[in-house]
Amino acid sequence: MSGRPLDVLEASLGERVTVRLKSGDEYVGELAGYDQHMNLVIEDATIPAAEAVSEEEPIEDTTIIRGDNVVSITP
Repeated sequence: MSGRPLDVLEASLGERVTVRLKSGDEYVGELAGYDQHMNLVIEDATIPAAEAVSEEEPIEDTTIIRGDNVVSITP
């Protein structure tokens, strides 16, 4: 796998990823799609609960995240 960001995203399609936003929020789910601006489509996303690491708060089935809000994506 190359170290280029879009190559890493391509290799992570269909895999579970953690996305951290500028706001400090994190989303965990399956990377279903992306574009050249790093806008992301996450399926079956959850937001890990701040109080309890073992609990996760489910959200909508499909979440679209605007690329300029993304700080990091961890495959």
